[in-house]
Amino acid sequence: MATLTVRNTTGAEVGKADVADAVFGVEPNLNAVRQTLLAYQANQRQGTHSTKTRAYVSGGGKKPFKQKGTGRARQGSIRAPQWRGGAIIFGPQPRDYRQKINKKVKSLALYSALSDLRSQNKIILVDDFKLSSPKTKDFVSVLKSLGIADSRQVLLLTGGQEETVLLSARNLDNVVILPVSGINIHVLLTSDHVLATTATIKKLEEVLG
Repeated sequence: MATLTVRNTTGAEVGKADVADAVFGVEPNLNAVRQTLLAYQANQRQGTHSTKTRAYVSGGGKKPFKQKGTGRARQGSIRAPQWRGGAIIFGPQPRDYRQKINKKVKSLALYSALSDLRSQNKIILVDDFKLSSPKTKDFVSVLKSLGIADSRQVLLLTGGQEETVLLSARNLDNVVILPVSGINIHVLLTSDHVLATTATIKKLEEVLG
């Protein structure tokens, strides 16, 4: 069974925690990760972009000048695409970019990302945060003790009960706070470290299991 080192808020090792091989001990599947990431990014697009074709541009009902005798090219409407203020040809229209991804493929991608982070010792477990009051300075001290204060991005997983920790970490630019139910492939791939308590990791196994 795969294991993770458990530390306290001072950075000292206090034990080991067994984690499920099915979640933290699989061989990474790069194809599943790629498919899931592309689907996630596509699903974030709103698709509300819109331009007007000549059917929707107001005006232009009258022929701007007579057909012959002016020496100019014939024109039927001042709302044709070649006119200033006219319509747009083949412009973007509202559409749905969503992609469907199979549940098993999505789960395999999450397992692959978590297993890769575990193999690189980038999942940091603490027994308990034990913050007496919500202070950002105290939480930064914990990050420094764990050696991850200078990380570009730290993913803080929560089980929903750590209100003091949430208030202490929410102002830090390099900390992303997510409940275990909101975990996704994008945040796992963009985070340098994952920080969680042993109780939160067990809850994560239940959610992903």
